Amino acid sequence: MTLSTTLSDTLARGVEALGLSLSDDQQRQLLAYVDLLVKWNQAYNLTAIRDPAEMVTRHLLDSLAVLPYLADTDTLDVGTGAGIPGIILAVSRPQQAFTLLDSNGKKTRFVRQARRELGLDNVEVVHARVEQYGKSPSQIICRAFASLSDMLALMAPIITDNTRVLAMKAASTERELATMPPHWQGNHHSLTIPGLDEPRTLVVVQQRSD
Repeated sequence: MTLSTTLSDTLARGVEALGLSLSDDQQRQLLAYVDLLVKWNQAYNLTAIRDPAEMVTRHLLDSLAVLPYLADTDTLDVGTGAGIPGIILAVSRPQQAFTLLDSNGKKTRFVRQARRELGLDNVEVVHARVEQYGKSPSQIICRAFASLSDMLALMAPIITDNTRVLAMKAASTERELATMPPHWQGNHHSLTIPGLDEPRTLVVVQQRSD
């Protein structure tokens, strides 16, 4: 069995295990993204993960697991890095608009290249810091790069009363939710990633309306 066949099978099984419906073309796009990431990673050090099979599990399936909790509205991926989860979500939701934001120039160059090669017309790439962004999206998602409180404070300039914030975390978050600013409310969802025996949690928060 070739590597490409192995990766294809791993992705297909993972998508089925997650209860998702992705077309063959979408799955091919996701694997093309992994191939592109492997090639660029050799020179640009975009991700610490080098093994393509690990990329399928730790990048693709890890990102796809949040789809059931993602509202169908314009979405900003803060600190997208190499396009994770933004590129993966954009492939999965071609009718939904995604903006991928990062302050690292080499990473946004890669993401722009991935956007072109994958033909993702629903993706905009922005090279800037979050406080410089200047727009207020309906939904923000990120692979949490800080504590929940610190992250919300950093994104405060672009958050409105109606903004949903989704934070992908690698560990339990009860303590972080308990220490969240009082005008915020939210909950957390434990995620099971096919092929990955590590905890994953998605925190979904929004400012209180009262």
